Amino acid sequence: MVRIIESLSEIATQYDAAFVDLWGCVHDGVRAHQGAVDALVAFRKSSGKVVLLTNSPRPRAEVEKQLDELGVPHEAWDTIATSGDSARLAMFEGAVGTRVFHIGTPEEAPFFEPIHLLKSPAEIRTVPLDEAEGIVCTGPFDSTADPSVLRGELLYAKTKGMKLLCANPDIVVDRGEKREWCAGAVAKLYEEMGGTSLYFGKPHPPIYDLARRRLVEVAPVSDDRILCIGDGPATDIRGALGEGMDSLFITGGLSLKETGTGEGPAGQPDPARLDAHLSEEQVPATYAMGQLR
Repeated sequence: MVRIIESLSEIATQYDAAFVDLWGCVHDGVRAHQGAVDALVAFRKSSGKVVLLTNSPRPRAEVEKQLDELGVPHEAWDTIATSGDSARLAMFEGAVGTRVFHIGTPEEAPFFEPIHLLKSPAEIRTVPLDEAEGIVCTGPFDSTADPSVLRGELLYAKTKGMKLLCANPDIVVDRGEKREWCAGAVAKLYEEMGGTSLYFGKPHPPIYDLARRRLVEVAPVSDDRILCIGDGPATDIRGALGEGMDSLFITGGLSLKETGTGEGPAGQPDPARLDAHLSEEQVPATYAMGQLR
């Protein structure tokens, strides 16, 4: 059975760094979770390092701006690794060609700004679908609409043999009380239609490679001293498993109902339902708690 803990401080001395998911753990897309902020500030005061590891398609600088707006202070983290930056590295290395069709919103335009981690990045141009070599998906055009509305564009792309670069493998995310579709849902649909999707966020290795690079800039830490914290069984917990790292499953996010979180004492998950849920997802977690605190 998964060990249910009361607070991060209960296990903090076992780790020198934490890879921490943002949406569903540190904030809900509308405001910061104060308990999570306090826990991360305390972890850092005890010499722990915090890498915010997010499947956001945004570059690191844009995520930092968002954190300021949501009320997550700089005292709660050391550095940021985003799915967007991991995917941008691949895009500027020509993973889907240089003429790309963008599925996403105008607010995600910073994704196409040059990245400084590469000495000679490819020159990327966004073009209409019929002129494209590949697709870059940072999210649906409309996050409230079922991804199937894109079936026509995806069918055309598949017949042309285009690859789809997915900047955010998440299927859904909760913005406050509202559930929205993410780029992962589009990529999944494209694969179901016979197309090829390329993933760079959790649970896939490229974003963990980037997170390690960011962490080394702060302090060298071995994998056995890193704790992965997140609310996504298929992303955060599966990713930790694949990287051989311990994990702390935050059950009060995407798996709130499945784990019975909040129905029992102190807002914690029901142990039997928690184990059943992780067994169904086929991902063991090292620890679990209702909310990061």
